[in-house]
Amino acid sequence: MHHSFLRNSISNRSILAFFGPIGLLFTADTELSKAIRNIFGFRPGNIFLYQLAFKHKSVSSESLNGYKMSNERLEYLGDAVLGAVVAEYLFKKFPYKNEGFLTEMRSKIVNRISLGKLAQKLGLDKLVSFSKDSKNPFRSVNGDAFEAFIGAMYLDKGFLFTRKILIKRVIEMHIDLESLEKNDTNFKSRLIEWAQKEKHALEFNVVTEKGEGYNRQYVIEISVDGIVHGQGTDFSIKGAEQLASEKTMIILMKAENGVVSNP
Repeated sequence: MHHSFLRNSISNRSILAFFGPIGLLFTADTELSKAIRNIFGFRPGNIFLYQLAFKHKSVSSESLNGYKMSNERLEYLGDAVLGAVVAEYLFKKFPYKNEGFLTEMRSKIVNRISLGKLAQKLGLDKLVSFSKDSKNPFRSVNGDAFEAFIGAMYLDKGFLFTRKILIKRVIEMHIDLESLEKNDTNFKSRLIEWAQKEKHALEFNVVTEKGEGYNRQYVIEISVDGIVHGQGTDFSIKGAEQLASEKTMIILMKAENGVVSNP
């Protein structure tokens, strides 16, 4: 059983009977293209990229060369593009704020939990295909698909177009920067709360220090039940712990049996 974006007034069976398999694929393409146009205001060019963007690895298929096709590679690309766009936007929006503030604000926008909520707000969760049979609840599936969509848009339309859509149709329409600035996203506290609730042993360790004086950086590793999950590097121990905690939460959300609940 797969959760899918198909919401056709004509049944798939009728389409298949009249047009054959090609007709069914054509209808799916049309529905996806229409959904993207309604949400983001543009018509996709290479629809295959967007189909792949909403295909979770739990329903991945093999290509001709045996490669498992899912949205993971597009997610990787979209993560980099989104990070660059948000970083530039915040840099111009807050000309007098320091690097620490900008880094924290960017993290609040692009972390997996925030992206998952944003994807649902945009309605992207209705487009994602994933397996319902797995025990894994796939808490990060919507945020991952959103990043994959950004990667697809970048390949299809280019960076400047993608930047414009993200700023005009996502950031300025759906992200309240003022509220976000006041909101304290304490990943370490949430991770500790989860570990206590689920009875897991949690350790924060300073594994190394790099540089001297004002250039000193701390590297923190977090272990869950003796297994290293996340690592963070920052100019303060507190900052490194927050970064490591966020990375650990992302890993746990993707793990088969260890999931940090959304707040």
